[in-house]
Formats: sequence, C-alpha cells, structure tokens
Amino acid sequence: MSVEIKAGTVLPAVRVPLTFTTADGNTLVGELALPVQGDPRATVVCLHPLPTAGGFMDSHVLRKAAWRLPALADVAVLRFNTRGTSSPAGTSTGAFDEGGAERYDVEAAVAEVLSRALPDPWLLGWSFGTDLALRWGCLPAVRGAVLLSPPLRYSTDADLDRWAASGKAMVAVVPELDDYLRPPQARLRFARVPQAQVVEVAGAKHLWVGEASVRRVLDEVVTRVAPWAAPLPTTWEGPYQTWNDLTGGLS
Repeated sequence: MSVEIKAGTVLPAVRVPLTFTTADGNTLVGELALPVQGDPRATVVCLHPLPTAGGFMDSHVLRKAAWRLPALADVAVLRFNTRGTSSPAGTSTGAFDEGGAERYDVEAAVAEVLSRALPDPWLLGWSFGTDLALRWGCLPAVRGAVLLSPPLRYSTDADLDRWAASGKAMVAVVPELDDYLRPPQARLRFARVPQAQVVEVAGAKHLWVGEASVRRVLDEVVTRVAPWAAPLPTTWEGPYQTWNDLTGGLS
C-alpha cells in the first residue's frame, strides 16, 4: 500500500554509525546512510547549521535527507557533528572555532567519503554549514555545493572567487523571507561566481519549517546531485519506520 511521506517518515537505508579523525586530532561522530540495494550513485556530505544556536547533524532538513535520499535517489548521505557539537549520536571532540578550525572537519569528512570509495561527493550546507562549504569545501574531489539559507557571515569574497575559479557547480537556495540574506542581496553577492545559481523560494524562511519547504529543498538537492530522481516522489510503497519508532518521540 502506498503511504504519503511525512515529516516523521524514515525510509529504508543501511545506517552506519561512524567516527573519523581530523588532521588536528579531533574525533568526529556521524552516520552514513546508504541504499539498501545496490551501490550509491552519488554522495552528499552534510554540513549543519551553527552549533551555538542549536545546529547539529540531526537538524531537520539534513536528518530528512538521510531518511529519504538513499531510498528515493540512490544517494549516500554522510552527516556528522563538527568539533564540539553534540547530538544523540554522540559528541565530537574539540571546540567550536567560528568556522576556522572547522576546516579540518570538512576535509576529514570528504576524506572519509573517499576512503569508502563513495561516488560523486557533493556538499550540502545549511546556514553556518554553507560558510564551511564556501571557505573549506572547494576540494579536488568535491563535485559541487548546494547552499541552503547562506548567510555569508564567515565566508568572504575571496572564498567565492576560489569557487568561481574552480568552475565547480554551486546553487544557493535562498528563502524569500530569510533572516540574514534575502534573494536580491544573494544575487549580488553570488554574482562573483558565474556558474552559481541563486534559487529564490517564495514564502520560505531561514529554518525551512514545514513539509512543503523540506520537499522543495530536497528537490533542489536531487536536481543537481541525482537528476535521475528529480522530483522526488511524495509517496512510498514498502516497509518504513517513523521518528517515533526510532526515538520514542524524542526530537
């Protein structure tokens, strides 16, 4: 029987708890979600919102990417806590560094993807995570970046210029009602990156609250990362779990 995919729907995946070590000696905790059948066709590395404002690997858009993309798009999803960040999966060692030493976290996450021979890695940054992608994610193995609600708080024009020179794909998905950077300003700032697309989402806000916002965001992700799966279906046939099944209702 077909069921509607809702906010708490957890589709099948092979979910691998993992830890990996940064070049400066910190241990980061995370999870890798893989398709149940067959090899992944692309990979998403998630960079979460600001940890000092409650961001972590389970921030809802990233969590739902891990719940849906392996089953719906054959995409591997790596989520992790940056240094000093905690979630139900555990606490990564180290301390928040306003996006500076987090360079080693981004590099270590991409290295983990390469060590597992996962294909076509893309970065999926949200808010603070977009600054990490822009500052430190323009690595040889990275195919491109999807930036959700980019505030451009810690990143600079020099970071944008580095991406421009690389030619790597980039899309900034900007809420019409964002608290930090709205579409007109985003278009001006990202004009430094000729290949960058700025996608305005009418009525949306920085936190992408609501299933309609989440679906729009994930469709923008798969349009770039896994175009064979776009747009994502909104129903599912087969076994599944719910958030309550996994956590007893804890958020």
